[in-house]
Amino acid sequence: MQYSPAGGPASPAADRRLLVSYDNYVAAQRAVDTLSDAGFPVENTAIVGSDLRLEETVTGRLTNGKAALTGLISGAVFGLIVGLFLGLFTSATTSFFGLVLWSILWGAIAGAAFGFTSHAFTGGTRDFSSRSSIVAGRYDVLVASSMLDQAQALLQGGVQPADTVVVQRPPSGGPVTTSPVTAGDTAPHATGYPVTEDRADGAHADGAHAEEARDDDRAGLSKGRRP
Repeated sequence: MQYSPAGGPASPAADRRLLVSYDNYVAAQRAVDTLSDAGFPVENTAIVGSDLRLEETVTGRLTNGKAALTGLISGAVFGLIVGLFLGLFTSATTSFFGLVLWSILWGAIAGAAFGFTSHAFTGGTRDFSSRSSIVAGRYDVLVASSMLDQAQALLQGGVQPADTVVVQRPPSGGPVTTSPVTAGDTAPHATGYPVTEDRADGAHADGAHAEEARDDDRAGLSKGRRP
């Protein structure tokens, strides 16, 4: 029995086959949603990403001032949440708003100080801000092998989005096909080499016959000259 990383028993791998492949996750999600809208049991489907890669998009230059401003905003939001929570335990309206304002102020100050110091300690090794994400080069929609025909019929009947790009399946290994024969090719074409050999043999035979005829003529002449 297999076990999952969480420690519990894991179900055996299902027998799934490839239904369709896309170059983006949104298109694969739409395909599964189309099957769900048609009443297909989508618990028998899976979206598998292949050719994973990490993409980091640089959003801009990061300085100590921008780092302090980012920390200020984050600290102010955190202070607002803490102030609202603590304000629930006060009965006076003035105390409630005063507590919220003080929480926002101290949260902003603490966040700005933390953002400034944390970026300053990097020593200029990362003076830019970015967003990281893991994307795949191809997204395969898999379904149970027993329901492949049903899923194909439902997916072909659905409306395909205009921005959907279907990735062609890789060709399966099989016998090598030859070029088709056209209607005019009723017999195989013979090459020139056998014909050349035949002609050469005929030429040699003709030469041999001519040589024998000349020998006979010489023999007849020699007999006629004798007394």
